[in-house]
Amino acid sequence: MQGDVDVATVAALMGEPARATVLLALTSGRAMAATTLATEAGVAPSTLSGHLGRLVDGGLITVETSGRHRYYRLASPEIAEALEALARVAPTRPVRSLRQATHAEAIRRARSCYDHLAGRLGVELCDALVSGGLLQVDGSDNGRDDPVLGAGRAKRFVLTSSGRETLTRLDVPLDPPTRRPLIRYCVDWSEQRPHLSGWLGAALLARFLDLGWVSRAERRVVRVNPAGRSALPDQLGVDLGWLPD
Repeated sequence: MQGDVDVATVAALMGEPARATVLLALTSGRAMAATTLATEAGVAPSTLSGHLGRLVDGGLITVETSGRHRYYRLASPEIAEALEALARVAPTRPVRSLRQATHAEAIRRARSCYDHLAGRLGVELCDALVSGGLLQVDGSDNGRDDPVLGAGRAKRFVLTSSGRETLTRLDVPLDPPTRRPLIRYCVDWSEQRPHLSGWLGAALLARFLDLGWVSRAERRVVRVNPAGRSALPDQLGVDLGWLPD
């Protein structure tokens, strides 16, 4: 017989600053080398080795070997969702340089949250799909409350026939090959509004990357390319008027 969940063990793994920085870096969705992660965390590679071992043993990250190199990634989308939820209640770090300020602004504009879009771009995409009739908000989700959206307002998004037609035309795959839900949402930590996750969120980001509408920049930042500045409003009704030139 199993007892209650051991939240303290996971919290202890995430609670050390270097390990927390590693986990946030890996929410980019990409596998990263230990040397790169050591630079991100600001510690020596020898020091980080022990931290990475604890995260692997704790099931939060996985390791892949390619030749003499080892690459690390988050163990599952659920880890990224847990980090996104924690970010909603975490204090922000002080900005001590122009470079940090520029990066903080870029992260809030558009970033990847493991395998889907987040930041203002992710929120605007979700809003556009709903207002354009591609997604329908189906009331509350089994009566559950959302801590940000309010009592009885946990959303359940449903793909409409119009949405299926539009996204199929854009070659967005809509049939998950696994048991992963087609549509889920995260409440974005920087916008405090929903962005799409689940299979559809991942499929949209992957397709946008394939089409060249967006590209990955440094760390978790996502850049909207000229093709995307035209296509996202034209094809999906996404408001990009807030993007800097």
